Amino acid sequence: MHASPRCHLQVRRARSVRLVAMETLLAAFIPSKTLSLPFPIQTPYLRPLASIHSVSIRERTSTTRSRAGRVHRIPLVRASASSSSTETVTAVSEIPAKMKAWVYDDYGAADLLRLDEGVSVPEVKEDQVLIKVVAAALNPVDYKRRQGKFKATDSPLPTVPGYDVAGVVVKVGSQVKNLKVGDEVYGDINEKALENPKQFGSLAEYTSVEEKLLALKPKNIDFVQAAGLPLAIETANEGLERSGFSAGKSILVLGGAGGVGSLVIQLAKHVFGASRVAATASTGKLDLLKSLGADLAIDYTKENFEELPEKFDVVYDTVGQCEKAVKAVKEAGSVVVLTGAVTPPGFRFVVTSDGAVLSKLNTFIEDGKIKPVVDPKGAFPFSKLVEAFTYLETGRATGKVVIHPIP
Repeated sequence: MHASPRCHLQVRRARSVRLVAMETLLAAFIPSKTLSLPFPIQTPYLRPLASIHSVSIRERTSTTRSRAGRVHRIPLVRASASSSSTETVTAVSEIPAKMKAWVYDDYGAADLLRLDEGVSVPEVKEDQVLIKVVAAALNPVDYKRRQGKFKATDSPLPTVPGYDVAGVVVKVGSQVKNLKVGDEVYGDINEKALENPKQFGSLAEYTSVEEKLLALKPKNIDFVQAAGLPLAIETANEGLERSGFSAGKSILVLGGAGGVGSLVIQLAKHVFGASRVAATASTGKLDLLKSLGADLAIDYTKENFEELPEKFDVVYDTVGQCEKAVKAVKEAGSVVVLTGAVTPPGFRFVVTSDGAVLSKLNTFIEDGKIKPVVDPKGAFPFSKLVEAFTYLETGRATGKVVIHPIP
């Protein structure tokens, strides 16, 4: 085997496990960015273990140190094969000690955010994985937290904000059972949105997350679309479940073009089996509501939904109009309230992040029944986070505001 930067480690399937591991260790001393692969890599953020033909492999990671003192994380490969097929093995990129991250040191407006290039990469607990963040999304809870509305239960300052993440696993804790290095994942990194959310969030190059909060990224969507889903789709789904919504029932969604509302429409129609879906939005967004599955699109600038003769089994209020919402619900119906004052029979809940829920919903995403809605402005680059927050806080965003690319 030549020590050229462009060499491949060709491992014949008949070789012993021990020999494969030894050759893989040598890969640590060859710069992985110069190694060529026999096929295009889907993501530039991690150079995965690659295989030719149908070789069965199991991967785990180890750490070794070169004579120059650099730490490398490399895959140790166990091959089970009986034919002459070969494998190509490359080293996983080095994980740095420091990273770029957005930080705020005190509570207040968006202009308190600052880009810090010397934040320590988070430690990984035994039940966590470290993710190289590819895209992250913003949610109203992000700016409400930054404004200090949850001081009593918040983590200590300074804070790296961010709940939603989509990225690639680059390190796993000792108790992680299902995820492995190289997996493309997405999720909401905080199990309880308002109860001690993580001090180091997803608006950074790396973030550490409990395995149970993550799911594999749906195969048919990109990282930007995936980043916009977790907190919003979990909120939409949990609200519908708590309201007792089921097949054959009707629903009115207030704020149907928003991040949560757009998913409530789709879940109610295509997953829960709603008999009728109505939703409100401004004039220019009515066609979007219909494309998502709304049977009745209501222009709130021209109509008062609470005065309609039709009443609904469930009203899902994402915009803080509970006092009006209770006038549109049937007797013994339910009103889900995400923000603002609550008027009976309305109720509010705090969403629980759960990777199992995402995994369940992946089927509907991959079948095309649920489509992520990203704001038409497109993703904001990492350097424009303040502008992205300012835009989100106007309340005029359609779908989700996403940050991408992240260095």
